[in-house]
Amino acid sequence: MTSIITPLTADAAGLASLLPEIEAVIRRAGLRIMEIYRSDFAVSRKGDASPVTEADIAAEEMITPVLRRLLPDVPVVGEEAVSGGRVPVVGESPFWLVDPVDGTREFLKRNGEFTVNIALVAEHRPVLGAVLAPAQDVLYTGITGAGAWRQQGEEPATPLQVRPVPDRDVTLVASRSHGSGQAVTQLPDGRSVGQILHSGSSLKFCMIAEGRADVYLRPGPTCEWDTAAAQAVLEAAGGRVTLEDGQTPLRYAKRADFLNPGFIAWGG
Repeated sequence: MTSIITPLTADAAGLASLLPEIEAVIRRAGLRIMEIYRSDFAVSRKGDASPVTEADIAAEEMITPVLRRLLPDVPVVGEEAVSGGRVPVVGESPFWLVDPVDGTREFLKRNGEFTVNIALVAEHRPVLGAVLAPAQDVLYTGITGAGAWRQQGEEPATPLQVRPVPDRDVTLVASRSHGSGQAVTQLPDGRSVGQILHSGSSLKFCMIAEGRADVYLRPGPTCEWDTAAAQAVLEAAGGRVTLEDGQTPLRYAKRADFLNPGFIAWGG
């Protein structure tokens, strides 16, 4: 396959041609993760004190070679590679973002709310995303200009569409482990919060994409690999992700350390 060029990043059919191999490798990684999940695995700490397991490392080692083969000229930014000091220079060109296990704390709790995330970023926005919840056997995918889908197991994929955000009594989804949104009663635009749901990892974006929630607030820092794939799914389903001002889109390749500022994920 030839390496990606700018027109392909804006062409839904070209992006869709990448999906079969992305779906195949993310499912293979998910199976390996579940093998480790069911075992007596060891936990170590990275330089920032965050936990890491052999599942994170094994999954990224499976995914990265496939992405490099798919698009040889497109850098792969993987969480564990960056943690180990292997940081590609991405500049203005397209690049992949990989989070092999998002929600490692949920993985350690064995509550099933962790995901595998693969995103393709072009022109500072995620244009393709795949989010797998291995313990739930659910795969979410999204392509700019083509749509978003949810697939449970081997069942046919079904389209995703956000629901309109109501004028009051908004359903907020909050992090299960990080505490964001726990005491929120009002959105920045003045709308009241009627219900708060809780979930781990990038599944919060996917809950909005499938119309189960309306808004996710995240004031604290995250990394670009935490959000890109699920942002692609949400935006392809009709949602949006902004900075805390509610207007400025969340963009990528912002900083050399790949850190995000606070943001808000919205439904319709």
